[in-house]
Amino acid sequence: MNKAIQTLIDRGFVKDCTDFEGLSDLMDKGPVTFYCGVDPTGPSLHVGHIVPFFAMHHLQESGHNPIALVGGGTGLIGDPSGKTEMRKILSEEAIASNVEKIKGQLGTIVDFSETPKAGCGKARMLNNADWLVDLNYIKFLRDVGVYFSVNRMLTFEGVKQRLERGLSFIEFNYQLLQSYDYKMLNERTGCRLQIGGADQWGNIVAGIDLIQRMGGEQCYGLTFNLIMRADGKKMGKSEKGAVFLSPELYSPYDFFQYWRNVADADAVRFMKLFTFMSLDEIKEYEDPNRNINDAKARLAYEVTKIIHGEEEAEKAKDAAASLFGGAGNKEGIPSVAIAKADLENGVGVLELFTKSGLTSSNGDARRLVTQGGAEINGKKITDPKAVITLSDAEDGEFLLKAGKKRFMRVIPE
Repeated sequence: MNKAIQTLIDRGFVKDCTDFEGLSDLMDKGPVTFYCGVDPTGPSLHVGHIVPFFAMHHLQESGHNPIALVGGGTGLIGDPSGKTEMRKILSEEAIASNVEKIKGQLGTIVDFSETPKAGCGKARMLNNADWLVDLNYIKFLRDVGVYFSVNRMLTFEGVKQRLERGLSFIEFNYQLLQSYDYKMLNERTGCRLQIGGADQWGNIVAGIDLIQRMGGEQCYGLTFNLIMRADGKKMGKSEKGAVFLSPELYSPYDFFQYWRNVADADAVRFMKLFTFMSLDEIKEYEDPNRNINDAKARLAYEVTKIIHGEEEAEKAKDAAASLFGGAGNKEGIPSVAIAKADLENGVGVLELFTKSGLTSSNGDARRLVTQGGAEINGKKITDPKAVITLSDAEDGEFLLKAGKKRFMRVIPE
């Protein structure tokens, strides 16, 4: 097996390949141009999106040439694969804004610089809006649609699942457009491999088939396992919702804590998938005599460093040490400002927790207090009618705690 493919297998990425032997032989002959797409349906990627891009990183490190395809065109429709309901249709302006934000996030995982380090492939970021938005619909149906069998499209799992709930015609077109993406990238860049999550298998196979039917060369598809946590829940979900890469939507501290609190059984597995650590280095954490918390702390630090940078990773690590170890710097703990005048007059504890964002409503805050899960500056709050004033501050601020692991600094301004 080609070394690059074997690396992905050893790290736990690979689910299936259209032709392992053929792809291995192709990679042995020299650098292969490959791509993975992502639709800009929101202003930020979340943890569930990034497995293929970590695989892209490792393939780039092996000398192959990545294309990250941002779906400025397909994003106007939305991929039905793996979805139970139709996506909300976004405006062209919203899609364009999301494209720019996602470009920056992918750049933390894949090196898009003009001069990548020695031995690495050259990465590009393209937008399928460049060839999809101005397509002539009738010409597209004649040139591309003629090669698609509706009967075959209906056999793909992603389509079959949606048919039970209802599949719009606009979504049914998605497979044609993604297949056309592969065809265009093959023509323009020599791309011969598409990678993606296991739910993309049908779309990838359709693209390979289109290229061959239109007289193109043999191309390949490689899919990756959909990552589930040890508790059986979807990767990338937390108490606060999706674990976004954007620091505005999910703070670097909370991001760090998400990884620090993964199940013991997931720590080493996630190291292989979501860090750039070598397998030899990761192996040290597989020693049954080693404290599993060492692995979880290292995992949290490494992933946060990749996504948010070393400075934010250090802040988050120091903040965690301050909260849980009695030492360190609180600077990395998420904070919210509240008007000093409000605190001078006194703020009800329920309102304070809700304003901080730790609870979604006063009713939610009341449950937190009455169940014994609320603390302010290390003191448990048991009275839902308690009033907090500036005189209760420590070092000029308040440290709120909800449950065992959720914190927020409230800073009077």
